[in-house]
Amino acid sequence: MSSTQDVDAILKMNEEQLFSHFVTEAVTQQKIWILTDHYGCVMLNTEDEDCVPVWPDQSLAEAWATDEWSECKAEAIPLKKWHSHWTPGLEEDGFAVVICPVEGQDGIVIYADDLDKSLVKKAQKLNK
Repeated sequence: MSSTQDVDAILKMNEEQLFSHFVTEAVTQQKIWILTDHYGCVMLNTEDEDCVPVWPDQSLAEAWATDEWSECKAEAIPLKKWHSHWTPGLEEDGFAVVICPVEGQDGIVIYADDLDKSLVKKAQKLNK
């Protein structure tokens, strides 16, 4: 699937479908994609939260890297590292996660521990 098709498919999903797609892809691929620049991980701000944006695949992450983020690079975080380092770090720093923001949509804001629980639950379900 090309990144244009990925973005088009994502734009058609409701929040529940988008969340399910993200969790399934992250568990299946064993990675979560972020954007980084020379300062580190890219952050977004919603009205209520400071967030780390995440995507289920490289093409969707790169599709976001336009305009002010055009210098950003997509980086894969192995799921084991996400569980062991990122979730506790995000919780400690009080950051949320925004799942799959794409042009024209904000994405789904969720707390890192809630995302972690969903990822573990999906992994257990797929491994049965």
